[in-house]
Order: sequence, then structure tokens, then C-alpha cells
Amino acid sequence: LDDEEDINKILKYFSYEHFYVIYCKFWELDTDHDFMIDREDLLRYGNHALTYRIVDRIFEQVPRRFVCQVEGKMGYEDFCWFILSEEDKTSDLSLEYWFECVDLDCDGAIRPNEMLYFYEEQLHRMECLSQEPVLFEDVLCQMTDMMAPEKEGVFTMRDLKKQQKLAGTLFNILFNLNKFIAFETRDPFLVRQEREDPLLTEWDRFARAEYVRLAMEEEGDEAAASGMWEDSLNEAAL
Repeated sequence: LDDEEDINKILKYFSYEHFYVIYCKFWELDTDHDFMIDREDLLRYGNHALTYRIVDRIFEQVPRRFVCQVEGKMGYEDFCWFILSEEDKTSDLSLEYWFECVDLDCDGAIRPNEMLYFYEEQLHRMECLSQEPVLFEDVLCQMTDMMAPEKEGVFTMRDLKKQQKLAGTLFNILFNLNKFIAFETRDPFLVRQEREDPLLTEWDRFARAEYVRLAMEEEGDEAAASGMWEDSLNEAAL
């Protein structure tokens, strides 16, 4: 860090850029600014990307006990665990986080009935948005072909870690509609971006894009405020 003028280029550590993105995302959801968010707040994350069922599992504290002691509330530290797991589903911690959520009977395996429980809500949402629904049977077949689990149609943590770069797709299909649709459409720009920066993690790419977006929004707000101030001065002069 002493050798680098721009600390945001050092991605091995938790940079200011990453902190800024997490804090702003939390602040956007925490509308009453009591530094806690509830189920309804989290459902707005990522433009309502997540299903009710997966958010319920998070607030049941299945993947991780909340640090926040207020019932039905998630604190900032709890949100950090969530967002890092949600935006980079290739890390061990993230895979374990979501595996715990989906493994309803806690038997160490994700089975078709558990996948269907979460996917049913995705199907309903696709129909409501007039999207062509993808049948569960087709999804299960696709995931089995892609992940090649030891037992057909059954996914263990060992199976997921063997296909670590692809494992996140399984979870996105089950409970994140926006990322599921992105996977189905295969945005060539994102594919090219990943090839150009193979050393960047999914989290690094997400944080960089969000930081740029937030910075542009802040500049736009400042420009608008400056314009209003100049208009007020002109009116006063007249």
C-alpha cells in the first residue's frame, strides 16, 4: 500500500472503493436510516432480484447468525456478509452461505425437491413479467450437464467446489431472477469483460462498476445543485 498511490488498485485488501459501494448499497435500502434493514428492505436489493423464499431463509439466520440483536432486523455487518456472498458466488464462503439456505433438510445435499421449492417462485415471477418460463425439468437437466455431480440431480458441496466458477449459476437460477435472465441471454459485453480481466473476481467487477455508477450519480447531483444555486442568484439579482 505504501508503494501504490491509488489504494483502489490494491484488491488484495478491503479497499475504500469496496467499502464505499457496500455502505451506499446499505444506505439505499435503509430508508429510515436506523442502520438496520428488514425483510422488505432486502427484497428491494438489486431491483427486486431476490425471491421471498430466499430472503426468508436469510432472516431465519440459516446461513449465518446475525450480529444485530433486534428481532427481524439485519445490521450493517450482517449485510456485508450478504452482499459479498450475493455478488461473488465463486468463493468458498459464498458457496457455503447459499448452500445452507437451499439445503432445507440439512442433509448435506441439494435435491430436486429443494430446488423446485425455490424455483417455483422464479417461474411465477417470469410469468408475471411476461417472460417465457423455463421448465424446472429443463433447468435441472441443464445444471446436471453443467455441474456433472457425482449423483445425477443431487448437488453436494463437494460437487459445487469442483465446478467453483460455475456453481453460482445454480443459485442464481433458483432465486435471483435478474442474474438468471442475464445468464440465459449471455451478454457478450460481460463475457468479453471477464476475458479481458481474468484475475478480477466477480466481486471486483461488481464493485468497480457500482463505484463508477455511484460517482456519476454524485457528480450529477452536484451539478444539479450548482445549477439551482446559480438560478437562485440570477433571480435575486433581477
